[in-house]
Amino acid sequence: MNTTKTDWPSSLTDDELDELDRYLRAHSGDGDLLLDGVHGMLSALTVGPVPVLPEEWLPEVLHEPFADEEEGNRVLALLAKLNDSIAAELDVDAYEPILGEVDTETGPTLSAAGWCEGFSRAIDLRAGLWEKRLADDASLMELLGPVMALAVDEGILSADTDFEKLGDDEYDECLAQLPAVLAAVEHYWQQHPVTETDMEAMTQAAPSSAAGGSEDDGGQAPPRNRSGHWLH
Repeated sequence: MNTTKTDWPSSLTDDELDELDRYLRAHSGDGDLLLDGVHGMLSALTVGPVPVLPEEWLPEVLHEPFADEEEGNRVLALLAKLNDSIAAELDVDAYEPILGEVDTETGPTLSAAGWCEGFSRAIDLRAGLWEKRLADDASLMELLGPVMALAVDEGILSADTDFEKLGDDEYDECLAQLPAVLAAVEHYWQQHPVTETDMEAMTQAAPSSAAGGSEDDGGQAPPRNRSGHWLH
């Protein structure tokens, strides 16, 4: 029997995603994650090397006190459900990234900028561990290639060498590879678990260090007009 994502108890309905999207937009400032960014961050945490507790990642998402207990319970429940949905979708090869939409000269187009920003911030939460493993094992960097290409293309990460902008077809191909990238990274950490040396590197890293670089000082990612679109 064929089922859709919204048939699963752990997946948010379109209405729930819109509700969470509206809340994040109403309570975010410049540089704060919107729905696409939150999904990117939670996706990276889901497939990452070690657990990251909600009290660590929630400050990346919530920046204002809730209006009341009811609002707080509702928003936290939606975030928890979004988080749970990622693992469920990966388990059945049904994961799709939530992407933002930007205005271009030719009209609105999907953008991975927000998703990649969230993914990068998730890596920052365990920066030392990721940095050490990426330096020690080139295969992990290779697995992350499509994410890194999109992130550099959108100005989320800086590159050590000149990076030619992706063509439309190349960009779309990287987007299409994101579900496979997450599955491969999850498998990598299962097959190559964290070592004591990795953990030492994580505890010694400065909280502000970033894996793979940071946004260029002279460039900014395009403004995200709306998030909550799915790539089919």
